[in-house]
Amino acid sequence: MRNDKLTPAQLMGFREQIKVLDATVRDGGLVNSFRFTDEFVRDLYKTNIKAGVDYMELGYKADKTMFNEDDFGKWKFCNEDDIRDIVGDNDTDLKLSIMADVGRCDYKNDIIDRANSAIDMIRVATYVTTMPAAIDMIEDAAKKGYETTCNIMAVSNAQESDLDIALDMLGKSCVNGVYIVDSFGSLVPEQIKRISNKYLDMADKYGKQIGIHAHNNQQLAFANTIEALSEGVNLIDATYDGMGRGAGNCAMELLLGFLKNPKYKLFPVVKFIEQHMNKLREDGVLWGYGIPYMITGQFNQHPREAIAYTEQHKKDYSEFYKHILDMNS
Repeated sequence: MRNDKLTPAQLMGFREQIKVLDATVRDGGLVNSFRFTDEFVRDLYKTNIKAGVDYMELGYKADKTMFNEDDFGKWKFCNEDDIRDIVGDNDTDLKLSIMADVGRCDYKNDIIDRANSAIDMIRVATYVTTMPAAIDMIEDAAKKGYETTCNIMAVSNAQESDLDIALDMLGKSCVNGVYIVDSFGSLVPEQIKRISNKYLDMADKYGKQIGIHAHNNQQLAFANTIEALSEGVNLIDATYDGMGRGAGNCAMELLLGFLKNPKYKLFPVVKFIEQHMNKLREDGVLWGYGIPYMITGQFNQHPREAIAYTEQHKKDYSEFYKHILDMNS
């Protein structure tokens, strides 16, 4: 629910309601087809515990009839046995989540009862146009005993009237939290401020929590996250070294360095980046800000064109700019 906007004095303190979710394996998995080693995921799990992170998202619960298991690592599917190989019974304060994507998840069969799972929370990803299906997934997960959130993707492309209807539908549902998702990294802090207040108005009316998931196409993921925090948003996504699709996400090391709650520890995060994230980059895994992502972000476009361009190691940025310009003509 809404909190008072942060004053300079409050920025020196902390707000206990803020919860940080590590999305490195889930969003970062979009970069390497979820082919993380068990050592990586296990060390990340242990690091999140040491760092005081509140939630760790392990990946997607994807429909195996739609996606070939041979084409992806195990965290595309998050089988219960694979999860327990990493976390056991997870007898810790760290909660675990997975993402279920509307239209890409056989949720009635693949998401088991919470009593039999190591997972605590199901995050449903949807567009405003598929909100009825998303609410059905949310209600199914809630009946099975899970905490639930809804991530409304590509909010920068949503018609405001449609977004208002979607938020009201979610407000009337059993969902616990709703996320602002800047999928294209196109939003700037002033827009985040306005959108945050729209979501928070719904939260005040219906008793929900609001979160933010930011992308870094314009190097604003951290700034946008802080703007949402200052307006009263409490659920915050971040990834180690900003790892995520395309330009990546709000960096965990920036966020924990900013938050003043003494439960959050920065040193374990820095050490993990040193030991694991650098190796991923050395092995050729690509993510992070670049000119192609800036261009698609400024044109409010999905980064798929920029991802393909970057993977080809092209540098003729002016030609890419003209290509995107032509696509928007």
